Amino acid sequence: MPKMKTHKATAKRFRVTKNGKIQKRTAGQNHFNARENGKVGRNKKSDVIVSQTLKRVMQVNLPYKTA
Repeated sequence: MPKMKTHKATAKRFRVTKNGKIQKRTAGQNHFNARENGKVGRNKKSDVIVSQTLKRVMQVNLPYKTA
């Protein structure tokens, strides 16, 4: 049976932690950030743990990264 292929665009956008959680960058950081208040700006700088539903999709796209 051939090896499964990793979806490279997904691999560039998501990271898998040591404990198997999947992190992604917070959406909406590219422009229009000057109008945001300080709390929103600080929260945009932190990474987000993805939901369990999205984690199942990531297991198909990243077969050798997730357990």
